[in-house]
Parts: sequence; structure tokens; C-alpha cells
Amino acid sequence: MTSKFDYKQLVESAADAIMACDAAGKITLWNAASTRMFGFTEPEAMGQSLDIIIPQRQQARHWEGYHVTMASGITKYGASVLRVPAVHKDGHTLSIAFTVSLMHDAEGKVAAIVAIVRDESVKFAEERALRKRIAELEIDLGQK
Repeated sequence: MTSKFDYKQLVESAADAIMACDAAGKITLWNAASTRMFGFTEPEAMGQSLDIIIPQRQQARHWEGYHVTMASGITKYGASVLRVPAVHKDGHTLSIAFTVSLMHDAEGKVAAIVAIVRDESVKFAEERALRKRIAELEIDLGQK
């Protein structure tokens, strides 16, 4: 059965950032929400390393996991959400949450990794403030 959906339109109109990278970690797909979230236009992002959005202190860990996933074809982040920091083009830090999908070639080898990303910076800041307030209240209660 042939789908009547225009998947390119779906990717472009999605509210979440959708990006894909090849086996080498070069960006091969960058939708409009990726531009809104990270500040890089599609022409600026295409062909670049994901390092453009990964904080430097996280890069080694990211690439270690990326290469293991490419080699093994296994990821735990297909169903589980991964929450990590990211960097906007202007340098400010974001808190993002994402899942990944593995795209396979005709031989069944992983050819690309697609991430669907949501900016949770506001939610993360609210949760941090709430945790801080709870800790302050617990200290106050302990002193009385």
C-alpha cells in the first residue's frame, strides 16, 4: 500500500526539531524547528558535525555512544527519552529531550540516526527552582 502522506511536509511542519546524521555524524536532515531551536539555518547545519549543538564537555561521551550505536544497531533511546544540555548558535545553553530512530540501508546496516528533539529549558528551570524551594523548606523545618 502506498502512503498518500507527504512525509517531507510532515517533517517540515513538526513542532519538534527533527535532524538526521549519517554514519560519520554529519547532519543530513535539519527541519525548520531545528532552526528555531538551535539558531542554525538548514544551509548552515547541513554537512556539519553535531558538535555545533553539543556542549564541548559532552562531545566525547556523545561520540562514544554514537559510534557504538552505529556499529551495534542498538539504542535504548528509541523508546526512552534522553535529556541532555545543548548549545544554541548564539552560545546559550538549552535543556533538550529527545528520542532516536535508526535508519537502515538495504543490507540492514545502520546508515543514519534520526533524532526528534524538544526544548525543555523552561520546564527544566522550573523543576530546578522547585527542587531548590523544597530543599529550603526542608532546612527551615529542620531548624524549628
